[in-house]
Amino acid sequence: MSSSGLSFEVLHTDGAARRGRLMTAHGEVATPAFMAVGTAATVKGLTTPQIVATGTQIILGNTYHLMLRPGAERIARLGGLHKFMSWPGPILTDSGGYQVMSLASLRTLDESGVTFTSHLDGARHDLSPERAVEIQDLLDANITMVLDECTPYPASEDEAAESMRRSMRWAERCRTAFRARPGYGLFGIVQGGVYSALRQESAVALAAVGFDGYAIGGLAVGEGQEVMFAVLDETVPSLPADRPRYLMGVGKPADLLGAVQRGVDMFDCVLPTRSGRTGQAFTRRGTVNMRNARHQEDTRPIDPDCACTTCAAHSRAYVHHLFRAEEMLGPILLTAHNLYYYQELIAGLRVAIAAGSLADFAATFAATQTQGDLPLPDSGA
Repeated sequence: MSSSGLSFEVLHTDGAARRGRLMTAHGEVATPAFMAVGTAATVKGLTTPQIVATGTQIILGNTYHLMLRPGAERIARLGGLHKFMSWPGPILTDSGGYQVMSLASLRTLDESGVTFTSHLDGARHDLSPERAVEIQDLLDANITMVLDECTPYPASEDEAAESMRRSMRWAERCRTAFRARPGYGLFGIVQGGVYSALRQESAVALAAVGFDGYAIGGLAVGEGQEVMFAVLDETVPSLPADRPRYLMGVGKPADLLGAVQRGVDMFDCVLPTRSGRTGQAFTRRGTVNMRNARHQEDTRPIDPDCACTTCAAHSRAYVHHLFRAEEMLGPILLTAHNLYYYQELIAGLRVAIAAGSLADFAATFAATQTQGDLPLPDSGA
């Protein structure tokens, strides 16, 4: 591990895809990696042993939500986020810029940072680049994210350029404010909307400052998969090859696969947990609506080939019943299943990259993922 930050090593490649190892003060992360979203110091509905059982190595917390409730200083007094939520592994914290833009009201943005009123109680808060870094330090995040402005979509090229360049100036201030220590690091965030030249300008500017990792932000905001992949094609090659690359807020299983093929190492997304709360299951055959009446007498697991704790112990009929009865156990069981599916998918990508068989993995994935809402063979449905 670096004496002044994180350690990252690329172990195997298959085309642009990389299998690697990220070392932090709270343990190792094998990449590609999917981070479970624990916005408010909880992966909704799951205890730490349940999260560990899904194969999750690293979780994500959020600066905006935690600074408002219970407060970064309070979490620091209670021993930091790892101790507070009883999570022993690595934690990345999103800087809160996206949430300020999407959730807060009466916000004003200028060169100094963002002033906003809380969506919880209307209290006024100032979030500067320096304060964002301080909050994440108080939380004891292993990976701190720079404060940035998430460029809205759609935006004109001039609007995207102004937003991106402000974010680059903020990134430099975050780098100056960050307190370096072993096993902790700071990631820059590439912005620039859907404009290739702006994305490359942003990537070059961040690399010149020097960060422990590089995130690609401002995607999965409505531009569609084809445009997102095109942006990645233009952006990823401009990022340092010896640092991890993180695609923020993505995404669906096919998005993860396509991004890994383009050289991305880290992901986070609310889809597996949010879908688990609304009755949508991810399976090797695609997505399945567990509220559908055809499951009400189906004694088989959600996914017959899944080894998660939900599939090992419970039937489709039972999970269907829990959702129809509005029992809280339904979302818990399905969240655990979905997160396990995501972690198994990403682990399969790691194995395929190491074996040089990623193309075969992708072909098999594409051939099976369109069948999710069809009855399983011999289901009688």
